[in-house]
Amino acid sequence: MRQAFAHEEVVVRRGSRSGLPLIVSVHSRVLGPAVGGCRLRRYETWQDGLADALRLSEAMTYKAAVAGLDFGGGKSVIALGKDTELTPALREAALEDLGELIASWEGSYRTGPDIGTGPDDMVVLKRFSPYAYCAPEEHGGTGDSGGPTATGVLAALRAGARHVFGDASCAGRRVVISGFGSVGGGIADGLAAEGAHVVVSDVDQSRKDAALASGYGWVEPDQALSAPADIFVPAAVGGVLSAESVPRLSASLVVGPANNQLTEESVADALAGRGVVWVPDYVASAGGIVYALSRESENYGHEGAHKRVEGIGDTVSHVLDLARSTGVTPQRAAQQIAEARLASAARLVLGA
Repeated sequence: MRQAFAHEEVVVRRGSRSGLPLIVSVHSRVLGPAVGGCRLRRYETWQDGLADALRLSEAMTYKAAVAGLDFGGGKSVIALGKDTELTPALREAALEDLGELIASWEGSYRTGPDIGTGPDDMVVLKRFSPYAYCAPEEHGGTGDSGGPTATGVLAALRAGARHVFGDASCAGRRVVISGFGSVGGGIADGLAAEGAHVVVSDVDQSRKDAALASGYGWVEPDQALSAPADIFVPAAVGGVLSAESVPRLSASLVVGPANNQLTEESVADALAGRGVVWVPDYVASAGGIVYALSRESENYGHEGAHKRVEGIGDTVSHVLDLARSTGVTPQRAAQQIAEARLASAARLVLGA
């Protein structure tokens, strides 16, 4: 039986220096070169890393398409075994292996930081290829993408609030943020400045003191979803919204940067069935990649790139208006917008 395969190109290689499995997955280059971060994490098997790369590269295609970027979707994964000791030497060797592999793609796949990697790791990759984004500024990059990601989420939140509450301002709204890292912290600061009542949560209990010192409320992680709120912001791990968890949700608007928030597609219907407006994660979280690509690939200055990130609010409004007017979920509306753009580009290619 022949099995359909949606991705354009996938390479799995054993690193010659590190001995670790390296995976680069390109889902689509219809709109332009594929982009997607470099993930370095532990997996039960390398095949689990492959599944991660396939899933995430497809999501990147939709993220870029909905955001109006002329780029496709990709992902790279360095798969650590569950018992592998990641020494500094092994880390550098693995990154050198991946840098060599990325260079062989000659710009048709481009990367940046993801789970397990950061700006300093991009410096290693840039030894082999210029197509590693978000290196520290002193190395020619734009640095940590957390700030632009938070800015994009705040723009998405305002658009969502206008749609749900009739007012883009979050002043007086109770907002629960699950995840108080750099992005969650940036979102909290922005909302507090607007006059929102911010409550945060994190599995890292050491962040509680910092949250309280900033004047934020605190809720334990297992209670964040059900805590009284107007808006819930998933800003940590994915898979937080499931058939089991959605009935416990008290917020009427969910917008956040965490990837893969739904455990399965049908959860979007469950959210809509309860009257909850959910902004798809790949729409809300696009600020980091929009900013980095604008600056490092399309020669925008800071102000121009920042303005493009703020444009995520317009994208969210378009998604939610389409969902309301056609009676579909925001998830499906975002997919329709992306698929229309991809189909149009594909016709141009075929016509050429």
